Amino acid sequence: MMSARTTPSPKTAALEALIEAHAIELKLPTVKARFRAMAAEATREQQTPTAYLAALLEAEVHERSERRERRRLIDARFPLLKRLEEFRFADNPKIPQATIAALAEGTWIRDRESIILIGDSGTGKTHLATALAVCACQQGRRVRFTTLAGLANELQEAEGKRELSRVVGKYTRTELLVLDELGYLALPDGAAELIFQVLSERNERASLIVTTNLPFGEWTKVFADARLAKAVVDRLTHRAHIIDTGTESWRFRHGLEQRTKKGDRPPTK
Repeated sequence: MMSARTTPSPKTAALEALIEAHAIELKLPTVKARFRAMAAEATREQQTPTAYLAALLEAEVHERSERRERRRLIDARFPLLKRLEEFRFADNPKIPQATIAALAEGTWIRDRESIILIGDSGTGKTHLATALAVCACQQGRRVRFTTLAGLANELQEAEGKRELSRVVGKYTRTELLVLDELGYLALPDGAAELIFQVLSERNERASLIVTTNLPFGEWTKVFADARLAKAVVDRLTHRAHIIDTGTESWRFRHGLEQRTKKGDRPPTK
């Protein structure tokens, strides 16, 4: 049978109300939520007042850090949250695991370098790009994820509303921009120049992760003007870590293995 909670004395109740009011004023939600329980625990364990205060403030700092990380992950607008520990390097031994682990530490962002993941569909480009960007969020960096087509649409809409400079400025200030799916769709008329404007503003000022299924010589399929395509390649490859993820789709292979386990026939050629 559970014992009823002891009713605090009027003096204790007044002090608790004062602590709550101060915690609200100082914007310390964890202190407000946990000071009673942690005080009871400190009493049971015969902690000193200093040890109790240190533990309470440490809890506030820890939860504030977690809230900021959650906010950065939301603000990044990842379509799906992918983490590096979930990536199965055994499925694609072509990808240099040691290099990815080093990049996860984030010094390349501090040095304003970029990453280009180039390979066929299903080889892990987006997973790796997202996972490295999640690492950046955990390190306290502002991140934004978008596809090339999505960025092109946003810039064209901003141009139509006379808000282009504001949107370009937003992407320029972001510490890490992930530009996914370069090569899957040709850019609409006028969009290539707007994309180039963003890339030029970020050049040597902030980091970028790009995923693409096209070798650099075929980027004219996206940027129709050959001189513009060359200028984009020059800017993106300067101070960039270029990682080839290969041509074998592990998604296709896993799907085939699952169908085989279920007794389905493999697709005919």
